[in-house]
Amino acid sequence: MKEDTTIAKSASFGLAAKVKDYFQLIKFTLSFMVVFSTVISYLLAPNVRFDILSVLLLFAGGMCLTGSANTINQILEKDTDALMKRTATRPVASGRMTAAEATVFAVVIGIVGVFIMWYWFNFSSAMIGLFSLFLYGFIYTPLKKINSIAVLVGALPGALPCLIGWIAATNEFSAGGWILFAIQFLWQFPHFWAIAWVAHKDYSIAGFKLLPSDKGPTKFTALQSVMYSALMVPVGMLPYYYNISSIVSLWVVLACNLWMVYVSVLLYRRMDVPSARKVMFSSYFYLMIVLVSLYADKVRIPTV
Repeated sequence: MKEDTTIAKSASFGLAAKVKDYFQLIKFTLSFMVVFSTVISYLLAPNVRFDILSVLLLFAGGMCLTGSANTINQILEKDTDALMKRTATRPVASGRMTAAEATVFAVVIGIVGVFIMWYWFNFSSAMIGLFSLFLYGFIYTPLKKINSIAVLVGALPGALPCLIGWIAATNEFSAGGWILFAIQFLWQFPHFWAIAWVAHKDYSIAGFKLLPSDKGPTKFTALQSVMYSALMVPVGMLPYYYNISSIVSLWVVLACNLWMVYVSVLLYRRMDVPSARKVMFSSYFYLMIVLVSLYADKVRIPTV
């Protein structure tokens, strides 16, 4: 009896460990942020009313596609992940999971994600989702070791979830989707360069070339962050101009954009890791606040 209990506990611990590995494989926290932008962009479309089933299906489809891309990333980078302290404990890099098992998982959830987007939403959103998966997994991932242009390439699949959400709602490549895409596209540069600044030693060990300057964290990198943060200011006004959201969110987004300019300027002046960390954490809060404020202040068309 005691032996049976021990076996049952071991099995349950083994299952819990396997589930935890799959969560690590899809980078759940990162994927959640990405899919959050997809859902909000979907809900911002003028013809959409909140429907829990549609939101859950979109969330599931987005998590499958994003998780598949992140899994491919970890399969291709298993050797370099093993070199970095931050990523050495990932399932494939640490050897807890074989590359073959991870590949099967990536293919299955990728197919499920495309199917959900196609069947419950539309063909266009499914194909953009598939394109985003391919771009992140097979272009951006290997390019990280070749040239810092990888950040620009990676910003495309990083911003496409906004366009996917909008098209899932409207089935149109209209201005609203491109505006939301542009906001998230520009946001990624100060966000990612701040991460690359903080993790520069680890990235250098792995051979990743992710900062604009091949000399590492420099004034040029900080200046680039200031420039992209400044570009976010006029782009952030477009949701109001195109009647997607109202005046309150305009001021909220403007305040967030000016804050990003401020912390980027601080980085330029101080040139240190604490300032880069401030840009990094500010960027996390930025996206959440901006997207929520846009949706809370959405211009809702009266039903007839």
